[in-house]
Amino acid sequence: MPPIIISGTVTDGSNPLPGVSIVIKNNKAVSAITDFSGEFSISAQAYDTLIVSFMGFKTATIPVNNRNSIAITLQYDTTTLKEVRVNAGYYSVKESERTGSIARITAKDIETQPVTNVLATMQGRMAGVSVTQTTGVPGGGFEIKIRGQNSLRSDANAPLYIVDGVPYASDPIGYNQTSTILPTTTSPLNNINPDNIASIEVLKDADATSIYGSRGANGVVLITTKKGKVGKTEFTITAATGTGKVTRFLDLMNTTQYLDMRKKAFANDGITQYNDWDYDVNGTWDQNRYTDWQKELLGKTSQINDFQGTVSGGSENTQFLFSGNYHTETTVFAGDFGYKRGGAQFNLNHHSEDDKFRLNFSTNYNVQNNNQPAFDFTYDARSLPPNAPALYDDAGNLNWENGTWDNPLRYLNAKSLAKTNDLIANTVLSYAILPNVVIKSNFGYTDLSTVETRTNPSTIYNPAYNISSASSSIYTNNTGRSSWIIELQITYEKELGSGKLGILVGSTFQTQTTTRLFQSGNGFSSNSLINNLASASFVNALLDDETKYKYQAFFGRVNYDLLQRYIINVTARRDGSSRFGPGNQFANFGAIGAAWLFSKEKLLETSSWLSFGKLRGSYGTTGNDQIGDYQFLNTYVTNGIPYNGTVGLEPARLYNADFGWETNKKLEVAMELGFLSDRIFTTFAWYQNRSSNQLVGVPLPGTTGFTSLQSNLDATVENTGLELSLRTSNIEAMNFKWVTNFNISFEKNKLLAFPNLESSTYNQSYRIGEPLNIRLLYKYNGVDPQTGVFQFEDLNGDETISAPEDKQTVVNLNPEYYGGIENQLSYKKWKLAFLFQFVKQKNFSYPMGFAGQMSNQQTRKLDSWQMPADVNSYQIFTTSYGSDAANAEYLYSESDAAIVDASFIRLKNISLTYDVPIQIKDTQFKITLQGQNLLTFTKYDDGDPEFTKYGYLPPLKIITAGIQLIF
Repeated sequence: MPPIIISGTVTDGSNPLPGVSIVIKNNKAVSAITDFSGEFSISAQAYDTLIVSFMGFKTATIPVNNRNSIAITLQYDTTTLKEVRVNAGYYSVKESERTGSIARITAKDIETQPVTNVLATMQGRMAGVSVTQTTGVPGGGFEIKIRGQNSLRSDANAPLYIVDGVPYASDPIGYNQTSTILPTTTSPLNNINPDNIASIEVLKDADATSIYGSRGANGVVLITTKKGKVGKTEFTITAATGTGKVTRFLDLMNTTQYLDMRKKAFANDGITQYNDWDYDVNGTWDQNRYTDWQKELLGKTSQINDFQGTVSGGSENTQFLFSGNYHTETTVFAGDFGYKRGGAQFNLNHHSEDDKFRLNFSTNYNVQNNNQPAFDFTYDARSLPPNAPALYDDAGNLNWENGTWDNPLRYLNAKSLAKTNDLIANTVLSYAILPNVVIKSNFGYTDLSTVETRTNPSTIYNPAYNISSASSSIYTNNTGRSSWIIELQITYEKELGSGKLGILVGSTFQTQTTTRLFQSGNGFSSNSLINNLASASFVNALLDDETKYKYQAFFGRVNYDLLQRYIINVTARRDGSSRFGPGNQFANFGAIGAAWLFSKEKLLETSSWLSFGKLRGSYGTTGNDQIGDYQFLNTYVTNGIPYNGTVGLEPARLYNADFGWETNKKLEVAMELGFLSDRIFTTFAWYQNRSSNQLVGVPLPGTTGFTSLQSNLDATVENTGLELSLRTSNIEAMNFKWVTNFNISFEKNKLLAFPNLESSTYNQSYRIGEPLNIRLLYKYNGVDPQTGVFQFEDLNGDETISAPEDKQTVVNLNPEYYGGIENQLSYKKWKLAFLFQFVKQKNFSYPMGFAGQMSNQQTRKLDSWQMPADVNSYQIFTTSYGSDAANAEYLYSESDAAIVDASFIRLKNISLTYDVPIQIKDTQFKITLQGQNLLTFTKYDDGDPEFTKYGYLPPLKIITAGIQLIF
């Protein structure tokens, strides 16, 4: 009987499903894949049966029954989530079989967020992963901590980043003097376009991170970019535009409130005649003028534009993907500033007909161009008197009001520019030399360069000061960082007895070279020459060096799975680093992990309510060598001082080849449970990490000529925590689906040991038994009802409040807990997803200042002391810098009274998508609406609770609308 041609569609009940696999049951050589419209065509006999399968759905068996047209509806199958293979770095493992702690998000989570930094995509979505945005300036950075802070050095707690198998250095690439991202330096992670990412896996425990040895102490972030898929060539065009605004402003005084406060301060000091320089109250400035300086200096609307184009496709043997992207973003600051980023990605996959040889090549190239103000306007926006003069005069020039004030827009004359170029390339070759043996090689290369320039022309000063271009200056920074890596490995897998054995052995060789040139120029004949260092009267090379880091390692893994129920996983690594002296350059790290899938035991195998149950645990060691290069050597630097016409050298560091690796011992116990066919799936995890042999600068007496000696300190830091993740499939109807994801993390950080802490220079930074992130503060006792001045605890009884003796109250600034809850809903062609992020924490409120500083304080501080016996929350106002009240104002800002509840719940992300019905075959058209940082619920009154560093721009609220066309 001749075959018949069967055509049809595959949907989930409301939406077409592209990429569904369809094969003939008894002749699997005949197959088809659905196109973008969910349509397929296949040749079969009238009596054949079709097997229809797609990840995330139950496999369907469809008899042909002599039909030429078949409409197929697949049902969601939450149990297949356990079968997803998770990237564990040097190997992949089924979700159900992993013994380590790995958190994961995919492109479907990432694409819903209008963000430019890869770390932003992880906020609130992963248990044990705390991510904080450090600025609202475009191109700015983020801080990430995976299961707490392990090292005493705050700059040594970043995780290891791996992009498509290539280590990607996270070290800042700029300097504070030249950075366009105040108050931090430029983060290289902005070079990675989130829209190009297929998945992000975060490795947390010893079982998952020990195979990375000395670089896995703070966790590992694996970033995998998108790859081409089998099928006809597909074109995707995405365009979006949007706006950004400051999330929250401080509650500041209006002119009447402010002038009342100022006049009250003068009256309290017995001053009846205002000074000539008290322009705000003596009538020089308009007493009825009001300017909301936050809206004036920070109230612009940032314009955001995104464009991306992708072409992908390929045959069964070869697939490709090429994409290009371009992003522009202005700022909320007054003035004309902007951030631009563009890049391209190419990926090629190939395997031979016999599937023995495989090749994967990927490359990403991105360029950033950032133009930002040389000074952040946020401080001026929060401190200027509300009756200060207008920014421009009638002629449109900067208004200096006859020399009575420093116009905040003077900084528009200063320029801060940065340009970064970044290349990541990787080639992976593998060959199956035997049925069970595969050899693989990985060749990676990265090259990053940045040029930063900051100018300070004399025009940033009030003309009344008569400052000429002889005082103008420029700072430049040129940084380059390139590295190459070669990794060779061999894997062996074989059925052994009633189980399966897997062995992996490999080696790594890496070299990284960093060059830095930081220069300054001062004194110019004209500001028009300020960008020409040769025109400066004085040129100084503040830093000019080249460092080389060499690293090699040998690693291995043995995994045995018995009866698909009992799994043991052993990993080990021997690392060698050029950052340590002879005899200490090598160290060993390892871990053991185990899992018991108790739901597969006969007693529970047929359970109607428990669909999955796994108990797992791990213990092992990882390390840390993030101390910079050449720290063990005697090094010298030029002092810049000529002697007999020759510039000499001076010692910069003492020799100490005895210090070695920082070590982190990790312990974890976890349970994973699935109920009702995994429609409810939860994970509980408890962990304990202890970091010892801390690499810090041990203080030395000043008579040695050095302040410290790089060495190991026998201090121990402990992080313990409890993590909970919950996924529920609430509704799975034909046209409506609702899924909820929830995670929460409780963390405790503690300094367990620190020899001779009391006699060290760290004695006012740390306390045994307390977290590392603490502040020692004065103990606040309220306002004295008789004098009206803030009072503080006199701990040593000397009748004077002074540091450090009286500054001993410990305040913990670590979050108590954090997490997120996300809901994903779909109805026919509509999809809605929204994520609430929450953090329980304390932090500083903004310093109030006293009235003599012309500080525009918050209206909630107007409840001030007036006369004896008053009971108020705020002390007497004063204008005197040397008064008791003025001194108490400073002490207040350094006391526990300045610590407030900075907890918040934030609508972090929302995404609405509509699939527009189109009659054109193989074509999809989507409309999207996305938002970030939309709503914030908090008791914190001093601006944005996520980022509370005083005087700098907080994160922005962003809303974008876009379209996507696939054909």
